[in-house]
Amino acid sequence: MTEENKKLRTGFTTGTCSTAAAMASVLSIINQKEIELVEVELPKGNSIRIKIHSCKFEVNSAKCSVIKDGGDDPDVTHGAEIVVEVKLTDQIGQIKINGGNGVGIVTKPGLGLEINKPAINPVPKKMIIDNLMRVGKELLEEKGVIVTISVPKGKELAVKTDNPRLGIVGGISILGTSGIVIPFSTASYAASIRQNLDVSLAMGDKIVVLTTGGRSETFAKNIVDLPEHCFVQMGDFSGYTIQQCAKKNIEKAFVVGFIGKLAKMAMGVKQTHVKGSKVDMQFLADLVKKAGSDNTIVERVKEANTARHVLEIVKESKNSDFFKLLCKEVYLQMRKHSENKVPIEIILFDFDGIVLERYSGQ
Repeated sequence: MTEENKKLRTGFTTGTCSTAAAMASVLSIINQKEIELVEVELPKGNSIRIKIHSCKFEVNSAKCSVIKDGGDDPDVTHGAEIVVEVKLTDQIGQIKINGGNGVGIVTKPGLGLEINKPAINPVPKKMIIDNLMRVGKELLEEKGVIVTISVPKGKELAVKTDNPRLGIVGGISILGTSGIVIPFSTASYAASIRQNLDVSLAMGDKIVVLTTGGRSETFAKNIVDLPEHCFVQMGDFSGYTIQQCAKKNIEKAFVVGFIGKLAKMAMGVKQTHVKGSKVDMQFLADLVKKAGSDNTIVERVKEANTARHVLEIVKESKNSDFFKLLCKEVYLQMRKHSENKVPIEIILFDFDGIVLERYSGQ
């Protein structure tokens, strides 16, 4: 079996680890026995069985852990122990989620998280709450719980990530939008892109929607009425994917994403993985200036923490011309990568799925 045809092994996120450990803690309190395996329901309705690494319990508290598995695309958190301690409270039905040792604290804007609060993203929080309400329904009719997530080696791991640059201090982030880690940076992923395009063509469809991931695909499906097989998750391989569209005579490609990945595409970056490239704030500041913003806004963008932070600044300044200019730059770069062979429409979403701009060369 060649490397390109080999089936890649998926992993699971730190958010899924935290959810599984929280479930095991609650179940061990309820049953007063060690829990070895739990079935976590994921955001898209599917589920995954997670092995529990350690489990200690008392009458009103428990502490369980899970070892993070990044699958065939491991990051620095691969192999890390994610520990969750659960304590019962008298606040009936209340689930409070805290960050403990090794979970970073947010100190800068632009991450979609509260400043001075733990770097636990909204999707993992919802996963924990939803799963605890499912397995601990009767318990929560009489008690509340405090869930504290910690990562014993989180501080050491964090220095190997972008967290210090982003203003997340003291540990790692609890992340994940789907609960599953899908390997992106391999030849096999490129093969899956080609295969997806081939399926569309075989089904008689020559229009495709190229998305940067699961969330942008979900949002795109709300506004582009095409069959499921026409949606291609290009991940970080935007240049490669549009080149393949040209090679396979695709008649039109929608290119869909959020500001971070689109900003990199606009800069001409063909492979947009976060480790391989960073958003150039000077580039975005120049676009904001070109869009007519005053120097105060330009300077704020130049000093922005993340592309998401830029989005917040521009939205606040109500300068929508910036979004059109950004999409135009993406359009020009993607047209160039396709040797001007593929008609393209760029769609920029905000993080709530609202369309900020659609641009197709006019």
